[in-house]
Amino acid sequence: MKRLLEKLDAVAQTPLLLVATDYDGTIAPIVADPDAARPDREALLALRRLAALPNTHVAVVSGRSLADLARLSSLTEEVHLVGSHGSEFEPGFASSLPEETQSLRERVERELRAIAARSQGFTIETKPASVAFHYRRADPEQARAAISEIREGPARLKGVQVKRGKMVLELSVVMTHKGDALQRLRHRVSATAVVFFGDDVTDEDAFATLSGPDVGVKVGEGESQAIHRVANTRDVSRLLARLHDARVDWLEGTQATPISDYSILSDQRTIAVVSPRGSVDWMCLPRIDSPALFAALVGGPTAGSFVVRDPDPEAVSSVSYQGDSVVLRTDWPTFHVLDFLDCSGGRPAQRAGRSDLVRVIEGQGEVEIEFAPRLDFGRMPTFLAVREGGIVVDAALDPIVLRSPGVSWTVVEVAGHQTARARVRLGPEPLVLELRYGSGTLRGFAIPIAERLDATSHYWTSWAETLAVPSVAPEVVRHSALMLKALYHRPTGSFAAAGTTSLPEEIGGVRNWDYRFCWLRDGAMTASSLVRLGRNDEAIRFLDWILSVVHSSSSPERLLPLYNVGGEAPGPEAEIGDLSGYRGSRPVRVGNGAAQQVQLDVFGSVTELVAILSERDAPLSPGHFHLVELMVDAVRRRWREPDHGIWEIRGPRRHHVHSKVMCWVTVDRALQVADRLLDRQHPEWAQLREMIAVDVLEHGFKPEVGAFTAAYEGTDLDAATLFVGLSGLLPPDDERFRSTVAAIERELREGPTVYRYRGDDGLPGTEGGFHICASWLVDAFCLMDRLEDARELFDSIVALRGLTGLLSEQYDPPAGLALGNIPQAYSHIGLIDNAIRLARVARDQTTGTMRVKGGAARGKKRSR
Repeated sequence: MKRLLEKLDAVAQTPLLLVATDYDGTIAPIVADPDAARPDREALLALRRLAALPNTHVAVVSGRSLADLARLSSLTEEVHLVGSHGSEFEPGFASSLPEETQSLRERVERELRAIAARSQGFTIETKPASVAFHYRRADPEQARAAISEIREGPARLKGVQVKRGKMVLELSVVMTHKGDALQRLRHRVSATAVVFFGDDVTDEDAFATLSGPDVGVKVGEGESQAIHRVANTRDVSRLLARLHDARVDWLEGTQATPISDYSILSDQRTIAVVSPRGSVDWMCLPRIDSPALFAALVGGPTAGSFVVRDPDPEAVSSVSYQGDSVVLRTDWPTFHVLDFLDCSGGRPAQRAGRSDLVRVIEGQGEVEIEFAPRLDFGRMPTFLAVREGGIVVDAALDPIVLRSPGVSWTVVEVAGHQTARARVRLGPEPLVLELRYGSGTLRGFAIPIAERLDATSHYWTSWAETLAVPSVAPEVVRHSALMLKALYHRPTGSFAAAGTTSLPEEIGGVRNWDYRFCWLRDGAMTASSLVRLGRNDEAIRFLDWILSVVHSSSSPERLLPLYNVGGEAPGPEAEIGDLSGYRGSRPVRVGNGAAQQVQLDVFGSVTELVAILSERDAPLSPGHFHLVELMVDAVRRRWREPDHGIWEIRGPRRHHVHSKVMCWVTVDRALQVADRLLDRQHPEWAQLREMIAVDVLEHGFKPEVGAFTAAYEGTDLDAATLFVGLSGLLPPDDERFRSTVAAIERELREGPTVYRYRGDDGLPGTEGGFHICASWLVDAFCLMDRLEDARELFDSIVALRGLTGLLSEQYDPPAGLALGNIPQAYSHIGLIDNAIRLARVARDQTTGTMRVKGGAARGKKRSR
């Protein structure tokens, strides 16, 4: 039994598992009356639970008719039912039989009934393609005589196949058996391993098909080709439950790479997500918001990856970025790998349909390589053709090749796709693997790899050198800026909110969203942080991108909250049922339903970006000021409306305090821009600004709570209400702001993180604390002169960065786990802005400069 348990634990880790069983004698005890054979309750439960798991298929293959099997088992939807020893896969099978076959079955039935009528204890069971003669309750002597008569009579008819079972003789008019059925099921679901339980002689045909990682279990006594054996149906129930638990453990990723351990590569068209074990587990092409070519990050091994590793599974690796670049180095005991997305030759700005992922391997000893692309998240079969110099991915919409001179590949079938594997002994020259998307040639390029690597490294480091980093945590800030730059889509000027989809907000939960798009809010905040570091170019291009979106919009005031990186409305939100999700967190989503929401705060973020640029005398155009005018006009028309808010609540719209504050920001910053750029006053704008402020102060603050709440309706707290003070609508010494900070710290903070809210948002499950909410609290502490608290919390957030400095969206304090998509722009924005503010406070303290509290409010005291 120990060996069997080890085999089941091992097969539970196969990418696509098929679990199949016989019915009578396997999951249902043998009884005298076949019509009374009911399945073991625990077996039914285990089969249903297995069938509910991703990448796991369950079947019951029985000699019974399909209708009989469905009636007795009650497994009608979640499990593949196959009747008549593999003849019946679908209802209505009998009507599809040729007329002569149906006539033969009817003749067999007549002759068997005639034999059964000569004595008591015989039962005839008719099936669509066979007739079974049961003699369990008959006198043994009479049974032997009847069996002899059958063998000499109807069993000899041309076209009749005899199947011998336990106390049953079955005459079939269709030449099939359970082995054929199991093979058909295996290929139908592309199973990478099969577990089969059976007790009868007819199950031996199924056992005979098993090989490799498959597991066969014989139930009861008797000779068998199965290696393993258990005593009875109760043992089968326990083993099915054990298999389910082992499968869950594997699918939920007890061995999965922690989100915080991943690193990224970028060419500012797409990103690649790389594990510390040398596996590219995520990459979408040709753009960051395109379908994935490698999706193991959210789909497990069958969803595609590109692995370069030490053949020794116990070998330890380490990862680091090369200086201030997005060139990644993975060190193994005897060799290292340099990974980069080629940015040489000005490519980030040109040839938007091209991406080259280059992996340079140097050292000694052997290296193991596995190239497993999966077109369209693995939803399209992927076939590979080995050619001189590398591999061609067949049938892709755009050309895809892997240039790999000197590598001898073996191509294997895995779950309906092809995977290429190789083991290479390293020599004195680097081994170079070059994945080319958008190019079908396997020839070498004119520019040597070493020069392309140097040029790519220089591209990133030279950009980083232009940053005006603060004195506080300069290396952290520089790296966070690089992560924001990596999310920049240079062909259009937009910024993605993150590089991935569906990394969960709760392990095993459903809060899994696609962030590979450009939110107007997130993009403006990203650009604003880069401007604060001295980078205006990306911000200007981003504003131009917004202008192009506005010009293509039917009504600027009805701008969507988000667009794809090309500036078009994203497609509808959908789920990819083929993918198992990160650690079993399903569904995996593509698209984002928030595109159809109302989020009125976006106007404020865009206008604030223009204001920040104007303060730095950036080369703003008349078009940019016109954009500001459009934002103010949108606020004028819509600020009184309820919306879904910054957190994109999937429920009824509310009058969110943060949204109202950002409407105020829109008008306040517009007044600043008009004054600075045009020396122009707008009394009507000033009146609108005051009107919004009065409304927020009257309806947003709840004395009984002692804080501004999430919305005018209700008393639930929301970390985003910190913007009442951070925006300057109230000065930091206003008691209403200070008490709001205290309430959020008390109710929403947990250690190094701050939750958005604690209320019911209509979605099942929970989520982690948001890094950006913690950063807002740091900013609030600074405004309130709680500098030690600010620095302590800031340092705690910095400590949550991953192996190579990435931050996800969230953090789970009880589990100590990073949650959400990576790299999350919000999180890196928060670190940058915190460091800048902390450095300014320190500088002001040193010089004795009096700080202006409250930012844009200029310290103005407001009352209700």
